[in-house]
Formats: sequence, structure tokens, C-alpha cells
Amino acid sequence: MTARPPPPTFAQLFAVFGRIGLLSFGGPAAQIALMHRDLVEERSWLSEDRFLRALSFCMLLPGPEAMQLATYCGWRMRGTAGGLLAGLLFVLPGAVAIFALAWAYSLWGALPATQALFLGIKATVVVIVLDALHRVARRALTRPDHWVLAGAAFLALFAFDLPFPLVIAAAAAWGALARAPEAIDDADPDPAGAPRTGRTVAIWLTIWLAPVAALWASGATLLTGIAVFFAKLAVVTFGGAYAVLAYMTQEAVEGRGWLTADQMLDALGLAETTPGPLILVTQFVGFLAGAGAGGLPLAVAAALVTLWVTFAPCFLWIFAGAPYLDALSRRPRLKGALAAITAAVVGVILNLSIWFAMHVFFAHIATVTVGPVDMPLPVPNSFSPLATGLAMLAGGVLIGLRWPLPIVLGLAAAAGLLAGIPAAA
Repeated sequence: MTARPPPPTFAQLFAVFGRIGLLSFGGPAAQIALMHRDLVEERSWLSEDRFLRALSFCMLLPGPEAMQLATYCGWRMRGTAGGLLAGLLFVLPGAVAIFALAWAYSLWGALPATQALFLGIKATVVVIVLDALHRVARRALTRPDHWVLAGAAFLALFAFDLPFPLVIAAAAAWGALARAPEAIDDADPDPAGAPRTGRTVAIWLTIWLAPVAALWASGATLLTGIAVFFAKLAVVTFGGAYAVLAYMTQEAVEGRGWLTADQMLDALGLAETTPGPLILVTQFVGFLAGAGAGGLPLAVAAALVTLWVTFAPCFLWIFAGAPYLDALSRRPRLKGALAAITAAVVGVILNLSIWFAMHVFFAHIATVTVGPVDMPLPVPNSFSPLATGLAMLAGGVLIGLRWPLPIVLGLAAAAGLLAGIPAAA
């Protein structure tokens, strides 16, 4: 039996997770595969079984599972300091890139040539979300009641405009109650460090929410609103960034008016081009909200607040829950709740797909009363053949030819720019 190598030094941890953070393009699947290759296959810092159980645990949590998996791996190897190092290195390269892109967008995003370029990116976003819908549905809808949950979640959001947290809570309750109880092996001892769990939770709750309380006490209305909204968002981000985008769009665009639907699409497209978790799109939204209300200084402050309240709870979930990984992975009702949430997420992503497609392929959306509900529907004579053609191009090379996403985004953006040059001239 091959002996496992000693734990890495902090210098080794910094080098490896710094590289992972810089190369973590392509969404959670690619990011998880990159970590698996570096940590399990090449360096044997973690066993295959430990890595997979950690991945299952992170999928139970709200927030970006790949970032939380990086944090867990760092914690497993070098304790709390290792978890902080790994988690921060996973996020910071993408956060710096988003800062630069959001600032550039606030300066030049309204130019005709820029809008033509972004049309190609928006069309690609529609394809990306539809591809995510297909992959999640194939994995999640394995039982008849899961199909019902997906359909009910879609109708709840699209037709009845119900709050996203309510939809997720209802799905979790159904999954937990519908899952038959199983005998649980309690032979394992309590996890090491369990008596300090309360202290860990108290410390990280304070780290997470103390700045929110300070903003509220200072009377900074916009920053307080941003902090409270994105802190709440961090608790309900089950199912990945695509699932929560519908809720964020509903609130940030329609409820609070922080940005327009077109800007929301541009934000997602730019977030797809950067390393790190896709939920960094929240930072872009926070920046634009601040820029619209008070210029660059408020935009920077809003983006920093958004980053803080989005990612600080990820460390809370890991540092408080990681010692219980083995016990949690055996809880049948927890598994049932997660499976039901994942099924509902299919309906959530379907709602998001339709919302994105309507705003990309049609210039105007109208509210139409159908029976007892008001639904947004596109105006037929505002259909855009150019956007449709760009989406078909992106779909062909991304899904058909399996080209890398950054190349597809660049190709679609260039095609949109070339097609838009006569209109912009």
C-alpha cells in the first residue's frame, strides 16, 4: 500500500491553488476536474474517496460548490488557514478581472460598436444556459415527482412570479418528507473539533454580518440594500449560479432598478469570460448599481460589499460543517431535500432560459394577462434575425463542435461587431 505524502506546505498550497484560480475557466465542472487532477491524481494530497465525499457535501450547501470544494481541500490539508488560502486564491483572480471589466463597461458599454459586440455575447449566453438546462435536467429528473417539481417551479416563477426562496423551500420540504427514512449507522464517533462548532459559527457569522450592521447604522441606504440583498442571496444559491440568476434578475432589474435587462445579460456574458465561480456576476451587478447611483467611488464600494457578503458565508458553511462531512453524507432526508431542490432548479433554469431568450431575440416585451395571471411575452414584430443567427452560430461551435467557451464568446462577439458595423456607422 502506497503511503500518502505529507501535507503540503503553505508555499506549495499557494502555488497550486494560485494556478487553479488563474486557470479555473469553464464553470464548476471544469473547475472541479482541474482540482481533481492536481490534488488527487498528480499530487495525491487527497484520496479519491475523500475528494468525492467532499464534493457531495459541497453540493448540499448554498453557494458556489467549486469554490467551497477548494476551501474544504485547503482546510483538510492545512486547517483553517489552508482553507482561507485556497478559497481566496480560487476567487481573487476572477474578482480582479470582473472589477476591470465592470469599470470598462461603465465607461464604454453604451457605444453602438460595444452594443454590437455584446449582441454576440448575449446570444452565446442563451446557448450556454440552454446547455446547462439540458445537462442539469438529464441528471436531476430521474423520478416522476421530480418532473412535477420542475414543472411546478417553472410555473411558480414564470406565471405567478413567486419568490425564488419560497420555491426552493417548498421543493426541499417535499423532498425531505417524501424520502423514506433509513437506518443510520451511528458507530462513528463525534467529529474532531465538534465542541468548537458553536464558536466557529459565531465568529464567521460576525465576520459575515458585522459589516452589514455597520452599513445600516451609518445610514448608507444603497450599500445597506446591496449588502442585505446579496447576503440573502448567498443563503438560497442552491443549484448553482444559473438557478439563482432568475431570482437576482427579478430583484435587481424589475424590483430595484439597479440595472436593465440588457445590462444583466451583458454582466453574465462577461462573467463567463473570467476565471473563478460564475456567481462573481453578483460583483458586476453591485458595481453597476453603485455606478448608476454615485459614480466610480460608490461603484467600487458596492462591488466590495457584494463580494464580501457573497463569499464570506462560504467559509462559514465549510469551517462549521466540514468536521461533520461523513455524518451528513449519510442523512437520507437531507439527500432527498437536495434531490428535490435540484429537480426544482430545472424549472428555475427553464424560466431563466426563456427570460434571456425573449430579451435577446426580441426588442420589446409586453405584459399579457392570461386568465388570472400576468405574464411577460415578446412582441412578435420586434424579432431579431441577427441575434437568432448569432445564437445558432454559437450553438453550432459550442455544443456541436465542442469548442472552448472563451473562443466561442470571442467568435460570437466578433461576428456581432462585424454585423453591427453598418448600423453603428
